[in-house]
Amino acid sequence: MKNDMFFKSIYLFAFFCFNNIVCQNNQVEKFNLDSNCEKIVKAPFHGTIFINSNIITPEDSSAYLNLSYIGREERVMFDRRVADWITIKPHLFPANYNDSIQIEIQVNPEFGDHEASRYQAEKFAPIIGQLSKELRKDVKTVWIHKGDFPFGGGNNNLLIHTDYSANNYEEQGILEETFIHEAAHTSLDAYHSNDTLWIQAQEKDCVFISDYAEKHPRREDIAESFLPYLAIRYKPDRIPIELKNLIENTIPNRIKYFDNQNFNMSLIKR
Repeated sequence: MKNDMFFKSIYLFAFFCFNNIVCQNNQVEKFNLDSNCEKIVKAPFHGTIFINSNIITPEDSSAYLNLSYIGREERVMFDRRVADWITIKPHLFPANYNDSIQIEIQVNPEFGDHEASRYQAEKFAPIIGQLSKELRKDVKTVWIHKGDFPFGGGNNNLLIHTDYSANNYEEQGILEETFIHEAAHTSLDAYHSNDTLWIQAQEKDCVFISDYAEKHPRREDIAESFLPYLAIRYKPDRIPIELKNLIENTIPNRIKYFDNQNFNMSLIKR
């Protein structure tokens, strides 16, 4: 089991603006409080990927079946190291999952030959398979690069920089939790972040689950709120009761909103 990171105070920013590469990272988005709110209460966390490292563990079920190698072909990928899109010929590994989802894993040839690249694909494909089908439904590709930069989600993709992964997410035991955050960007944001009922839930709660969500309520609140929701609804036995109560008391209306979506979480329930 991974070491508990309950209430860790340092947040490693893990957002990735695919559709608007020149992002205003430091610009605080405007947010309207419900008329019954006196003020926004201080968010309990800096970022939710750190709240507990045992929400998903390496021992949990994965929908991953296998992957194959189909050679190298030209692809357009985003690389944080240059903060731009690049066109290269990555090694390509279609990964198959037991719920009829296939994801093309694209590995930068900087890792070496196809066997060295296969190692990277086979390392991350099973972990991605631990995500529920709901979180993988819009993931079409995975980009894997070297580099000490955070992961990203969006644009039907999950972005991986392996040095940052090893030095941060893996070292702290939160790799699985980070993928949940990023996959929420990929598969949930487009459907829910501008939903009127979601915005009403935000306003009624009068508080955000994290500083990061409060700073970017339209861009980050879904991803920041979904991991805590998953923890209390599907893995409550893995988190301290104090943490469960804190989440439930902080975002009750967001929790109700998620409850009403009938998400396909069958794999997580096992």
